[in-house]
Amino acid sequence: MRILVVDDDSSARDQLRHLLAEFDGDHALAGEAADGWEAISCCRSQPIDLVLLDARMPGMSGTEVVRRLAQLDAPPAVILMAADEPSTSAVTGSQGAACLPKPVQRERLEEELARISRQLNQSAVPVVGVESPVAPYPGRRRQISARYRGQVCTAPVRDILFLRADQKYVAIRHPGGELLVDESLRTFEQEFGDLFVRIHRNALVARARLVGLEKTGQGHFQARLSDCDERLPVSRRHVAKVRRWLRERTLEPSE
Repeated sequence: MRILVVDDDSSARDQLRHLLAEFDGDHALAGEAADGWEAISCCRSQPIDLVLLDARMPGMSGTEVVRRLAQLDAPPAVILMAADEPSTSAVTGSQGAACLPKPVQRERLEEELARISRQLNQSAVPVVGVESPVAPYPGRRRQISARYRGQVCTAPVRDILFLRADQKYVAIRHPGGELLVDESLRTFEQEFGDLFVRIHRNALVARARLVGLEKTGQGHFQARLSDCDERLPVSRRHVAKVRRWLRERTLEPSE
């Protein structure tokens, strides 16, 4: 279950991000948005199963965001969050899957995630006020999106050279440049483990781009990638695994 957190208050987004990281279950933080337009752009550019949405934001209200999300080909489920928990009629009018009071309590959020996850596993998430069920996105992401200078930029997963963690962000290097996303390397490793291999605690490289290892004069190892001039450090704990993968790929019969 891919989750988008939407709130104009950065501290509220931080709280939700930390709560989601504490929960067990098959879910991942797909990204964050600070306003309604950004939320809609994220849902259009990548698969989102659930939106945790602030009901009261400047510019576009949460209710208007939900209305626009419901018009997408595959609208996500929505949990509206407000300082005062709306009545049942307000929830129905907003077409939300649920509504939680702010600040969001851990137990209630965990209950809603478990409920929606069960419904996703049954191949449909009912959204209050919508007659047809919401079908989950099949498969994983084909591209990664990030906000840059007021625009949403994307990079196809197949074009990514490497991913490197930098404090709270992950830098995604691709032939056209770099994206900064507010996700963890672990999230990418879980979703694309067959496409990327970890070479360092802060770096994943595309398996298809990895062509060899080089040893520096100081005895350290670096990964050499095709179509990439930069050499990436390989930690000693990952050297054996990288060597083994390179050796096995060399032994694979050509088609």
